Amino acid sequence: MLARVRGAVGRTATVAGALVLAGGLGNDVFTLPGAAAAVVAAGVGLASNPKVLRGPESVRWTAISLYAAPHTGCTAILVGERLAPDGPVSVLVQAAVVALWTGATWMLRPGLTARELTDEARAQELADAAKAVETAVVPAAPEYASEAARWWGETFAVEGGIAPGTVLLDHQQVGEQCIALIIGTQKRGQPVPDISKPGLSAVLDLPEEQIDVGPVPGRGAGVRLLVLGQRPVADADEGSADSDAAVWAEIAASAMPGVELIESNTYEMPKELT
Repeated sequence: MLARVRGAVGRTATVAGALVLAGGLGNDVFTLPGAAAAVVAAGVGLASNPKVLRGPESVRWTAISLYAAPHTGCTAILVGERLAPDGPVSVLVQAAVVALWTGATWMLRPGLTARELTDEARAQELADAAKAVETAVVPAAPEYASEAARWWGETFAVEGGIAPGTVLLDHQQVGEQCIALIIGTQKRGQPVPDISKPGLSAVLDLPEEQIDVGPVPGRGAGVRLLVLGQRPVADADEGSADSDAAVWAEIAASAMPGVELIESNTYEMPKELT
């Protein structure tokens, strides 16, 4: 309803302006009153369109200028009619300018265009604000240093998982079927939660006796060592104790020094860790 009223007022103002400009072609008495009326009409129109005056800063002055363009043009034409030389050619040129102003104002409807420009800019600002809030609320996807770290993070460190709040700090392939993992906490100063061997066994489909969970020698409770799978087996002609010690010495040198090898078995490793 309000839009229809505004449209009718705009059309009426266009017709009134065209009549004033037509009268100014042959009589200078229309110049000052017509120019004053155009200025007043522009002020009243802007005052009755607060969305244009209070529009987003990015388009505010563009919208105001667009809204006031017909009034400014009308004033300029009135002044031009008064200053133009007499003569039939001059009158024809002035009449063409009046017709151009009337047609452009009637067809383009600058007041409506200014309001639409303001509405679009405000809608865009609201969309950008909503997107910013959504971006701030939705946590960023975690970044992983490797595929093995991703496998650990998405399999065990998730909320409600076997080791929530932990990260895979390092891993070392010790043998064909054996791997050693160093697990740490995401927050410095927090101990690694108790990692359930039955839980690991169930997820990995690995016998519990093939899983070792223990401390990392020389480090605090913020890191833990996991050894999974078949431990390397030395040649049969070597003594069992010496062979195991020698094999674990190789493990310790490359992964976790000081950790004792307990037992060796056969196990097919998950593809994520090979």
